[in-house]
Amino acid sequence: MSKYAPPVVHRKLEMQLWWITAILIAINVGLFGWQAINGMDISQPSTRDAILWGADYAPLTYLAEPMRLFSSMFFHFGLIHLMLNMWALYIFGSVAEQLFGRMYFIGLYLCAGLMGSLLSGYMNIQDSYDLIAGGVANPSLLPAVSAGASGAVMGLGASLTVLALLPMLPQQRFILDKKTLVMVMGLNLAMGFMISGINNAAHIGGMLMGAFLTLLWYAGQKMQRSRLINLIALVIGFGLCVLLYQHNLALIEAIRPLWQEILDLMRQQLQL
Repeated sequence: MSKYAPPVVHRKLEMQLWWITAILIAINVGLFGWQAINGMDISQPSTRDAILWGADYAPLTYLAEPMRLFSSMFFHFGLIHLMLNMWALYIFGSVAEQLFGRMYFIGLYLCAGLMGSLLSGYMNIQDSYDLIAGGVANPSLLPAVSAGASGAVMGLGASLTVLALLPMLPQQRFILDKKTLVMVMGLNLAMGFMISGINNAAHIGGMLMGAFLTLLWYAGQKMQRSRLINLIALVIGFGLCVLLYQHNLALIEAIRPLWQEILDLMRQQLQL
């Protein structure tokens, strides 16, 4: 080694600083491994496997099993889908957890994921309204099976982006690269609009919630009343999820017969 070469620095992962993120990654990977052991195709899971393992299918979710709004955050459509989301969760989560604190971090993650699922459901409802209004069969307007941690992960990405754009707090642990964050988030959004099969509604829902909760957190830090503001912020976040869920339930009354017919046909085809 040349005497001018930089020294080799051996750095530990310091997982104790972001162990909630590590647990979330372990849960997702562990569940995927369990699904593979039970016969799921790890490269391209079938629709039947996706439904059986908790993916979100709007007619089933809203007519019978609302828990899928949550469980769908922990199912992935293949190994590549899982790896991309877990890599992003590590990049964003390991930083966000240390910035926001563990309790606020996990609350933000769950709120963002739920809002992503709920906005996805809202778009499915609107597509079904369009399907009825059109009076012709249009497969692109039928509800699709969706799942993945990307709504929650995009919420974390949006939270860091918003924080990077705001004046840096005196006690802030990291200097965030605003140009990189804006570019990465913008690229992800653009890909969602250009590539079919990506649930961009879930991405946008997660991003909106992440940005909103970050603004409230930032205000609490500025006012030096972080504990109270953080609690109020998370209550508001979960409250917004409940309100959108109730709004979606009200909207499906007009399309309930259509969705019940679609659900019965899906169950018959997949032998559920």
